[in-house]
Amino acid sequence: MDSEDDMLDANDSADDDFYSGGEAGLGGSDDGDADYDFADHDSDDSAELLSHRQQQNYSILSEADIQQRQEDDINRVSTVLSISKSEACVLLRNYNWSVSKVHDEWFADEEHVRKVVGFPEKLIEMPNDRELTCGICFENCPCTSMSAAACGHPFCSACWRGYISTSINDGPGCLMLRCPDPSCTAAVGQDMINSLADDEDREKYGRYLRRSYIEDNRKTKWCPAPGCEYAVEFVMGSGSYDVNCNCSYGFCWNCTEEAHRPVDCATVSKWILKNSAESENMNWILANSKPCPKCKRPIEKNQGCMHITCTPPCKFEFCWLCLGPWSEHGERTGGFYACNRYEAARQEGAYDESERRREMAKNSLERYTHYYERWAANQSSRQKALGDLLSLQNDKLEKLSDIQSQPESQLKFIIEAWLQIVECRRVLKWTYAYGFYLPEHEHAKRQFFEYLQGEAESGLERLHQCAEKELQVYLEAESPSKDFNDFRTKLAGLTSVTRNYFENLVRALETGLNDVGPSTSHGTCSKSATSKSLGSKSKSSKSRASSTSSKTGGSSRGVDESNIWTCDQCTYANPRSARNCQACNNQHR
Repeated sequence: MDSEDDMLDANDSADDDFYSGGEAGLGGSDDGDADYDFADHDSDDSAELLSHRQQQNYSILSEADIQQRQEDDINRVSTVLSISKSEACVLLRNYNWSVSKVHDEWFADEEHVRKVVGFPEKLIEMPNDRELTCGICFENCPCTSMSAAACGHPFCSACWRGYISTSINDGPGCLMLRCPDPSCTAAVGQDMINSLADDEDREKYGRYLRRSYIEDNRKTKWCPAPGCEYAVEFVMGSGSYDVNCNCSYGFCWNCTEEAHRPVDCATVSKWILKNSAESENMNWILANSKPCPKCKRPIEKNQGCMHITCTPPCKFEFCWLCLGPWSEHGERTGGFYACNRYEAARQEGAYDESERRREMAKNSLERYTHYYERWAANQSSRQKALGDLLSLQNDKLEKLSDIQSQPESQLKFIIEAWLQIVECRRVLKWTYAYGFYLPEHEHAKRQFFEYLQGEAESGLERLHQCAEKELQVYLEAESPSKDFNDFRTKLAGLTSVTRNYFENLVRALETGLNDVGPSTSHGTCSKSATSKSLGSKSKSSKSRASSTSSKTGGSSRGVDESNIWTCDQCTYANPRSARNCQACNNQHR
């Protein structure tokens, strides 16, 4: 929201009708019927979306891609330094597979590099005797069954196989294997592994080598999805950290958690820790229970009278209100449902501190529960949307193609709509973590945030309903529907407008809602911080945001309407300070 050029001006097209529910369309009537003017654009929208998605700052690597890149790097180093491929592989492993770093270090001080990685200055040949003594089993073996690394220390093939197999089974440390001689640091290369190890060990060594290429390289990481074998190469300093793997899992390159824009990695870390921490259990115990006066075990009272009996073996009987022994209670103290002693002590301030702590814990727990339930609800909705998308791709799309007599290539707009629903559910989910950590004292930002969140929820629900319920009508039809093209236009338009709104919502939250004015009592926005940044609003958007918020968990508060006026011509919401509409330049009356 740094400038108006950064925002997609939804008012330049009929997209606005969709986000505003079609209640105040350009050139439309006021009877509530939207004029969905998206004909001639639906195929272009799909191509535009695909083009947008291809502008990514990362590459997905399969196992074959990884192996090819690894071999290319090894060949490059081998050629430039005039060394064997096995030695080039050892060098690259020691310098985290950085070709440039290997070249720099080698040409700066070749002798030092050789010493570090275990390359003798001169290749030492084994003695050319008929028989040699193995340095491990001390058996005399024919020279043809003996092998040695570049250091020339001879060992029999059986001992080499046992040594290599044990090292490989111990884990990735086998990639830094050295000569078995305790006093020698000569490196054992992949050529010796391939010639001496059995097939299983060679395969395992190759896997360790490929994993090393990804895990030791700063520019590559494995996809964190369970069972996924793809890796990702990322272009550092190129903007967003969001990565979408070929396995359909989206994650953050920086922290490898699930993709979480617009929330930063530090907030995600705090939120996940809070969801799994024992602190919330303690808050619940403090807010909803009291300790037994005798054994101190927490007791929850959810109904009944004030007479409490602790569980065995304690069995202490006490009053729930004042925590005194029940033997001292009776009709004179208020009976089973009241306690005069507690009321008297409370008036004297005896229970102020404990009540205050309990009340604070209860408020904190209720606030956390509010945000967590809605965070989890959107996650659940996202998972269901993913299931619906999979079902559509595997079965329903072909069925719809047969019913409507249209090729599947012309039904891609439905897939794009569901992909957008899945992405928007993810964004909406993380806005609740954003709201939880938004400072309470920043009233203007909180008010504006809740307004934007409500608008986003409303727009997404409209798209979701169209893609789910309205599509079902055409799936259940027995013959081609005359108004199917109208449905195509409507769904493509809703997809486009919802995408624009959420992209700009993410941008606004990532900048910390900087366009919100300094006022702390009202949601005042600066001149550039208007709903133009997020898509045009209809005349009824304030009430819709309010009703949506109460229904889906957002706050029922809207932006202070005294600071906004709505254009009669295009329904654009302008700041009070603007004399002309910033969308159509219509003069404010």
